[in-house]
Amino acid sequence: MTVADRWLLPDGVEEILPNRALQIERLRRQILDLYHSWGYDLVIPPLVEFTDSLLSGTGSDLDLMTFKVTDQISGRTMGIRADITPQTSRMDAHSLQRKGPSRLCYASTVLYTRPRHALESRSPIQIGVELYGEAGLAADIEVISLMLETLHLAGLEKPQLDLGHVGVYGSLLESAGLAADQEAELFALLQRKAVPELDAWIGANLPDPAMATMIRALVDLAGGAEVLDRARELFAEAPAEVELALDELQATVAALQDSYPEADLYLDLSELRGYHYHTGIVFAAYAQGVGQAIGNGGRYDHVGEGFGRSRPATGFNMSLQALAQLSCGQQIAAGIFAPAADDTGLRQAVSALRAQGERVVCGFPGQQPDYEELHCDRQLLLLDGTYQIKPV
Repeated sequence: MTVADRWLLPDGVEEILPNRALQIERLRRQILDLYHSWGYDLVIPPLVEFTDSLLSGTGSDLDLMTFKVTDQISGRTMGIRADITPQTSRMDAHSLQRKGPSRLCYASTVLYTRPRHALESRSPIQIGVELYGEAGLAADIEVISLMLETLHLAGLEKPQLDLGHVGVYGSLLESAGLAADQEAELFALLQRKAVPELDAWIGANLPDPAMATMIRALVDLAGGAEVLDRARELFAEAPAEVELALDELQATVAALQDSYPEADLYLDLSELRGYHYHTGIVFAAYAQGVGQAIGNGGRYDHVGEGFGRSRPATGFNMSLQALAQLSCGQQIAAGIFAPAADDTGLRQAVSALRAQGERVVCGFPGQQPDYEELHCDRQLLLLDGTYQIKPV
């Protein structure tokens, strides 16, 4: 191994240096204070857990994203978390056992076996909220509203919010009576929006003309709120659960338009991100100039089953680093350099300045300060028997 190899980091694993670290940390504090003001309690889950718990009810996608190690004490397999949501589900079901709604928030690092998107970090700081114990639509609206508040706090004044509902596709799929392999093929085609291939697949696998028409319509049902009116016409013969899902989307759109008129709402009924995990409304936030979603969320009512206490749940998470890129850069505040001296008066002066919120950097004996490197534009000098602040 060469000297150069020793400081190389793994692909997709980043270090955060002072100026950016300060910006991210201040934003983290502001966001967690926002969540606290909405009644969300901060939790700090462990970095690793047994995979039996960490991957319970989450499907194969998270399994593939999770690094696995062997616990040298128990011999069992542990996972380094790639998502914090399952951990909060365990906390709600087992550790807290609250009777009513439980609001939790978090901000901790996760680790992916591979980046989810090109150039994305494999070790982002994931920040988000989860709301357990409330099945009503008001919980979904609260969580989506809090995501929009988070984006506003980060400096995004006109976010784009994509909304969908996996209940539409799920109900149609159940009525279609497809085999497991057919379901997988259809899911992949809808996710890619591969229209020519989808048309050919429908012609070969869906003999019922009404069902074929409804499944095919999903790809085209994307746009503004008018999409819901078109969907009601196209799904007139669909199961009742489809109409209920459309009603939920309609009510959510109305509530968000009333509270956040600046948000650009986009509906997509073929959006199936996390279909095997989510159970209701799903949503994602985008910003102009950013190709990938900066936040994702939705309802997931069955994850708690693996912990013996199934509770309705909804939430979202974001990458704190991605959020920080939306806000104005913040440099380390210029400080005051205090030269080395064994003097009670100097120590008192330094303590007083720090109590006032000043950044004071104390020198060491014999040190020749590099004021730029120390981020200091002033110095503390003993003049006429008192310590005074002077420009460097």
